[in-house]
Amino acid sequence: MSRLDSDNMTVASEQEQGVSRGNKSSEAREITVAHSPDSDDAFMFYGLATNKVRVSGLRFTHTLCDIETLNRKAHDSVYDVTAISFHAYPYIQQNYALLSSGGSVGEGYGPMVVAGRAFTESEIKKKRIAVPGTIHEGQLTYDKSGLHRIVDLGKWWQKVTGLPLPLGGNAIRRALGTELMSSVSTALRDSIQYALDHREEALSYAMQFARDLDAQLADKFVGMYVNERTLDYGPEGREAVRRLLDMGHKAGIIGPEARVDWVE
Repeated sequence: MSRLDSDNMTVASEQEQGVSRGNKSSEAREITVAHSPDSDDAFMFYGLATNKVRVSGLRFTHTLCDIETLNRKAHDSVYDVTAISFHAYPYIQQNYALLSSGGSVGEGYGPMVVAGRAFTESEIKKKRIAVPGTIHEGQLTYDKSGLHRIVDLGKWWQKVTGLPLPLGGNAIRRALGTELMSSVSTALRDSIQYALDHREEALSYAMQFARDLDAQLADKFVGMYVNERTLDYGPEGREAVRRLLDMGHKAGIIGPEARVDWVE
């Protein structure tokens, strides 16, 4: 089983059985992986975190941290593989490329603007909006807190572009080199596939990170953000990433112009 170190939120792999690829090596190369402590990310990395999926010669260590902190740490290239919000990518693209799997993409749904009362869209434009950095599952539980949905940004984005909404992905350090980047990319894809193929056990593991969600809601949340699109963005998903970053740059929200490189 995996062990969660609550002091530094690092998951160390201990289980010895799993899907192994490659040749045996006496000295394993450590690959540092960082992602959010959310049920969907935990589900996604289940295979790697528990050694169900292994790559001979590589040892993966997992650090759990809120996404805003990970966005900032990516500026300093702290981790070999890190989850990021897509808006952060143009600022780190010199040192990181995007992995072709592991993305969180909303298919007609996404982040929601909620408020204590039912403001109109014109009214909400005059309000200061707080952006959460630690809790994302609230999009399924906001009504229990007496909040009202003003706009679902996933539906808005689909109406404007006709594309799914890219929220976040996994970036990998270019300094690892082409061969190692490709091996890590395959390992992550294998981990996602393993979780999808062993959904019940992966979901059981992810439940320890499902804040304020019962099993049914956790299963729904995981299903929203870990699916076939997570294995590979596909042409629509990749175009959505490009469009999001291009629109953000042209609107002056994102400073650097993005050059998106994908690692297969």
